[in-house]
Parts: sequence; C-alpha cells; structure tokens
Amino acid sequence: MFTGIITAVGRLVGKRDHGGGATFELEAGFDLDDPREGESIACNGVCLTAYAIKGRRFCCDVSPETLARSNLGRLAVGRMLNMERALRPSDRLGGHIVSGHIDCEATVSRRELVGEYTLFTFDAPAAYGKYIVGKGSIAIDGISLTVNACDAGTFAVSIIPHTLRATTLGELRVGSRVNIEVDIIGKYVESLLAPGAVAAAAVPRQSMDAGFLARHGYL
Repeated sequence: MFTGIITAVGRLVGKRDHGGGATFELEAGFDLDDPREGESIACNGVCLTAYAIKGRRFCCDVSPETLARSNLGRLAVGRMLNMERALRPSDRLGGHIVSGHIDCEATVSRRELVGEYTLFTFDAPAAYGKYIVGKGSIAIDGISLTVNACDAGTFAVSIIPHTLRATTLGELRVGSRVNIEVDIIGKYVESLLAPGAVAAAAVPRQSMDAGFLARHGYL
C-alpha cells in the first residue's frame, strides 16, 4: 500500500523486453536505506517489485498487463518517474489509500495557470467516470490529488507550486497520457451493492444494501 505522497522523482536508466513484458532498471531519487529484495516501490503509481538493489538502483519486471494499462511501456530510457516506497504501519497517511494497481490512462486536454496554481483537465475513459467525484481522491501517476470538478469523461485538478516542482506533473502538456488509479473505496462499495454479492458472501442475519450503508454512516 502507498499514500500517493511522492518520495522523490527517479529515472529509467535501462529497459529491455522480457517474457512478453519488460525489465526496467531504475534509479531512485532517494537512498534505499534498509533495502529489501522483493520490496514494493511505486513508479508513476504502478506497484513494482524491486530486486538486484545496488545503492539507489534497482531492477523490476513489468508484466504485459501493466504495460497495456499504464504509460510505462511508452517511457524512453532517461525519462523521469514519480517514486514512493511502500507505506509502513507507523507512517502518516498524508494522501489517501493507494494500491499501486492502475485502472486506466487519462489524457491531458487542458493546462492553464490560475494565479500561482496550475489547473489540469483530463479526459478519462467513460467506464471509470462513475468512480471520480468532486472533492474526492484520485492518484495521477502515483500522486494523491483532490478532484476539483468532474463530469462525464473529464475531470480537473489544481496543482500547488510545490507539487509541480517535486513531481513529473510539470512536464505534462496537452496530449500527455498519465496513469490513473481511482479511489478504491468506491469500487468496493459498488461490488458489495452488486446483485447477489451479499448472498455470495454469506453475511449472517443482515444484508448489505444502500439502507445498511446509510444507517452506519457510509452514505
């Protein structure tokens, strides 16, 4: 699990095809103190397994599914990536709960300066629009952000100067594609409310429906 608070920007230093997917060599923008072979590191929001850790460099394998769902396959050697090490139970949850499992890509349709802030508007696949709500959380290239506004197929976020400097968002232009992970809570609620879901879970003496969630403060 991650929080969407980027530790530092890293760099793709090597890339090769491997088993239908790819193997990346990456250089973190931070010291990998207490490194553990097989630990999880989020790269542009994608949870990857690190191995062959030497200093700040590590390797990871990227599956065909990840290449198809994310922008990692299009990254050229030398490109910068947002990186975050996995959350410790004792850490502050400064952003929101991020799993590192990318749902889809979105495309920058507009970038404008509003005072000292940068407003980005994105076009997203319509199938994921129902999970994006105004003032809700969303992870863009691994960065925990708040949705300013949204409608069918589009949403906007406002970026403070620090985030623009400390992440890869400053490189985005109209037409750039980014990795999107919607808030996982909405997907779980949808699954629980799906017809037959409660019966399949064999919940004793009560059913999980909209009324149940409202009575317990979730709606």
